[in-house]
Amino acid sequence: MENGKIGIRIKSYRESKDLSVEQMAEKTGLDAAFIVAIENQTASPALGPLVKIARALGVRLGTFTDDALTDDPLIHRLVDRKLDSEPLASGEKHPEMTYQHLGKGKADRHMEPFFIRLEPEGDEPEMSSHEGEEFVVVMSGEVVLRYGQEVHILTPGDSMYYNSVVPHHVGSKGPGPAEIYAVVYVPF
Repeated sequence: MENGKIGIRIKSYRESKDLSVEQMAEKTGLDAAFIVAIENQTASPALGPLVKIARALGVRLGTFTDDALTDDPLIHRLVDRKLDSEPLASGEKHPEMTYQHLGKGKADRHMEPFFIRLEPEGDEPEMSSHEGEEFVVVMSGEVVLRYGQEVHILTPGDSMYYNSVVPHHVGSKGPGPAEIYAVVYVPF
């Protein structure tokens, strides 16, 4: 996907619902300036804010990332994997994660599957909270799951399944990147 399409699509859907930026901020609990920055392509939202925006607009999360629709079955080959250049996190110079959206193109999906590369990050990561559930399998590196007040370290082959309404954060624990497969379910 071309850089910036997420912001353009969010603005288009917001305007089609006749919502002001302030109304959108109220519905999502996000700061209005952050919404404007997303729409103007000067900030890239993490999954948590994207979920809140999708719910406020009454669309599925993939609405903002899909370029073309495909027929079943949808298959992604490892040899064809290219991580999207638009990060799902705020930092543009040092993105917290890059990803491949594995459900892109399947219009009738109810889950959002991703392959995600997590980069090392600072000591105080931002926690996320949204309705739904997440399932993650660690493929490489060490991953830290902050879940409420708990901290869990996972290694390749380990998995986690949790209620995403509890404040949480998944990041790279080690000095290098980690890779995960994640499936996010957000009810409508």
